[in-house]
Amino acid sequence: MPKASAASPEGGLPAGQPPPVKNSYTKTVERKVMRLIPVIDLLNAQVVHAVRGERKHYKPVKSVLCRAPDPLAVAAAFRDQLGLREIYIADLNAIQGSALTSHRNLIENLVHKEGIKIILDAGTLDIESANAWLDLGIHKVVIGAETLQAFDDLRKIPAGFNLDKLIFSLDMRSGKVLSHCPEIASLSAMELIEQLWSGGWREVILLDLIKVGSNEGMNISLASRARATFPGLSLLVGGGIAGVEELHELKDMGIAGVLLATALHRGAITAQQLSAFQGSH
Repeated sequence: MPKASAASPEGGLPAGQPPPVKNSYTKTVERKVMRLIPVIDLLNAQVVHAVRGERKHYKPVKSVLCRAPDPLAVAAAFRDQLGLREIYIADLNAIQGSALTSHRNLIENLVHKEGIKIILDAGTLDIESANAWLDLGIHKVVIGAETLQAFDDLRKIPAGFNLDKLIFSLDMRSGKVLSHCPEIASLSAMELIEQLWSGGWREVILLDLIKVGSNEGMNISLASRARATFPGLSLLVGGGIAGVEELHELKDMGIAGVLLATALHRGAITAQQLSAFQGSH
């Protein structure tokens, strides 16, 4: 049996968010908050700058937020300078199946950093491994299309797991689904989203690797179609977000959260802009 216990939907507003507003009838009206989630790409114990999914060319990140590509320092900068406390960790060594570098101790240190909640993509393939990460203190576990091995896992994993702790990453390259499983890779993005929805998944990331680190803007069209077709699905998006204007567009579309990295490290989206964006919603 899975160790994860059922939990009620997460309550409360993220740090730095405005409180609920009250209308003239004193009824409380909750503001819909789009989560802003900074990303740490871990490779050989350093934070690297991910660009277009070409991992062999990734270099240690150069950031306006901190001097060194140290994961603990970068996480602290996201929290302290930008007020962002939900952080996405992509363990690229694990995702690529490399046993040369284990980031388990480093990830555990990040988990125990005060005021931070970790979403982890570490190439997790099954319920047992996911539960092991939750036992360590991970907030949510990501199952990625890229590393998934079997089509049946699309239904088997959500059927045996606490959905509040589970996210599916729909990994793509130039709009084409990426997966080690040929059946999954043969699907269009929308066909895979339909399979995910019918299989019980309730939180999905749309991530096109060709856009990552590009500052070219993300695939708004796919996000818009997915949102319109599956309004009950919590959609997170990432890859290529260039500026705060895109955040407003995605928020108005009803997107639940956005993954950010390059725009933060380059200062294209600043702490002041993030504060103003959060305050406007």
